[in-house]
Amino acid sequence: MFKHILQRFCVTVLLLLGVSFFTFWIMHATPGSFFDSLRLNPQISASTVDHYERLYHLHDPLLLQYGHWLINILHGEWGYSFYYNVPVTHVLGSRLFNTFILSFTSLVLTWGIAIPLGIVAALNRNRWVDHLLSAFSFAALSTPGFFLAVLMLYAASRWAALPLGGMHSPNYDDMSFVGKIGDTFMHLIIPASVLSLASIASLQRIMRGNMLGVLRQQYILAARAKGLPEGQVIYRHALRNAFNPLVTLLGYEFAALLSGAALIEIVCSWPGLGSLLLTAVRSKDVYLVMSSTLLAGVLLVLGNVLADILLIWVDPRINPVSLRGTK
Repeated sequence: MFKHILQRFCVTVLLLLGVSFFTFWIMHATPGSFFDSLRLNPQISASTVDHYERLYHLHDPLLLQYGHWLINILHGEWGYSFYYNVPVTHVLGSRLFNTFILSFTSLVLTWGIAIPLGIVAALNRNRWVDHLLSAFSFAALSTPGFFLAVLMLYAASRWAALPLGGMHSPNYDDMSFVGKIGDTFMHLIIPASVLSLASIASLQRIMRGNMLGVLRQQYILAARAKGLPEGQVIYRHALRNAFNPLVTLLGYEFAALLSGAALIEIVCSWPGLGSLLLTAVRSKDVYLVMSSTLLAGVLLVLGNVLADILLIWVDPRINPVSLRGTK
């Protein structure tokens, strides 16, 4: 296991270097920079702008700029946000926590609903329940998330049932601790539901197929022939083997939620990494964009490694060598 994780770590370093350099090149390949807008401000002198450009090595060639940024990252210095006028770590800290709350809530909602629905659909194959869940899955997968978010916000505005975007109410600071939790939960309902809907539909279909495949196995027939209760056959023998392939999706699912939440955060005005990254790209805040991209890549890799470890823990028959051969 240690050797497998070490090999994955080495590959991860190369992957993150490639992603970060490509992002750095894209940001410099597009015309303009953050300091171009400062030059248009008559209150800021040209010498001040030139001083900051020399300070952050913006006059150097692209590879030298990337090298300076990489050395600073290795020393724990993530750079300075020109737009927010604070270190990047100060900006990312609160926004990452907000995105984590939204993504974790959506992840729990997705797996808590999709797995039981997949089991129910498999146990009622070709019945009305299965057809109803299939129709729900196809409808959810074909509906764009941002469009559904707009519809839900419109419905909330007409019925005055839920908050219209944001993370907190205006009087949030005056609430009690329980009131703050309830207020955050009410603001979570729309973005978390929209973010979870497509994942629930996809995961439910996968769980249904896995469950149907396991129920056809000979050991399930043998367990029923021994007279075991049907619940024990389903939830003790069949479910565990049907669930194993889904463990590998757990890491991808969590990382995908972190990246896929960006558009939903913008539509629902959720103060997370999505709206932050959009602002950083539009303002050409290079170091904030680089740090956000690097953070997303690290979370993706950590999710994949976590999925591998969970799969080995759930199924002792799987070893790191077989995992390495399948990737």
